[in-house]
This record gives sequence, structure tokens and C-alpha cells, in this order.
Amino acid sequence: MDSSAQKIEKSILDFDKGRVFFADDFIGMGSSDVIRQTLTRLTQKGVIMRVAQGIYCYPEIDSQLGLGVIQPSCDQIANAMAARSHARIVPTGEYALNVLGLSTQIPMNYVYLTDGPSRHVEVLGGHSITFKNTAPRNLSFSNQLAMLVTSALKSLKSQNVTENHLSQVKSLLRRENKENVLSDLGLMPLWVRNIVTSAYE
Repeated sequence: MDSSAQKIEKSILDFDKGRVFFADDFIGMGSSDVIRQTLTRLTQKGVIMRVAQGIYCYPEIDSQLGLGVIQPSCDQIANAMAARSHARIVPTGEYALNVLGLSTQIPMNYVYLTDGPSRHVEVLGGHSITFKNTAPRNLSFSNQLAMLVTSALKSLKSQNVTENHLSQVKSLLRRENKENVLSDLGLMPLWVRNIVTSAYE
């Protein structure tokens, strides 16, 4: 085996199980042909899995429950992509509603707002990940839950918010540190701000 291919393979085998990585991570270890051939060989052997073009995973193996190879979630893949480009992301649309328990619908397309470039990627299992560029202000929250609640409610729109939605949002917010959440009020539209503050009344 080519020494470059050996270096690439050893590097992958040293990864933590479940890690999502990219073909470009091995630039400098070998030519683009060697990188591609090594990743293809390891994929065919079942050592790694290809989750999207140029994106791979060194998967976890569940032997306890007999589930076998555990595929990475779309959220894992999205977060790895964001970290690689030093971008911030927050779920939006149907996925944001699902994360907060405001919808039981599991989306096929996972949509995130980002301060990085807009991008659409088809991933394993028929799903897709879409990044939509947004103003940095929308990602400047110090509290993750406050940011997610704001994103989800804005996706839902004020006229579509039901009592069940309000009850679920307020329940989640009450479990979070009040001061941390309220420190982000200035980043929320007025109607979202009113919902958030009412959770602590």
C-alpha cells in the first residue's frame, strides 16, 4: 500500500467513532487521486461511510443492541460542516419546530440559518441539508435556547402560534436560566419578546 494511503488510513482509524470528516482534511497527505482511492477503498470495506459528496463518517458500531452501523444524524453533519467553515448555524423552519417539540413532522430537508455561505447538500438516506445565509444579528444570541425559540417562532409566524405552542415554549424556557434568556431580548422581534417574557411572569 502507498505510504500516503497508509497515513490517511491511520489518521482515520485514530478518529473518535462517530466523527464526520471531509476528503479535504487529508490535503497534504497525498495526491487527490490517492485520497479519493483510499476513501473509496475504506468505504467499500465498510470502515467508513460516505454521507454526502466529499463528506464521510467513521461510524459508531452498536453491538449491544445489534443495531450495527449507526449513521450520523443530519444535525451532526450540519454542525461538522459549520465548524469546518467557522460558521454559526441555527435550525429554522420545520426542523426548528421539530427540535422544540412544536411539530411532530420529521423533515426530509434540514434547514439552518448561517452567517456562512448558502449551500444545499444531498445526504445519505434521502435527506438534505440547506444553509441559508442570514444577517449576523440573527445568530448573535448568547443563549442557544433563546436563539432556537426565536428562529422557530419566526418560521411559524405570529398568526399561526397556538396555545399548545405557547405552552411548550414556555415550559422549555422555564427550565433555562432566566437571566441568560432575557439577556437576548433585544435580538428578538417584539411579539417573540412578549412570548418569552411571559414565560417568567
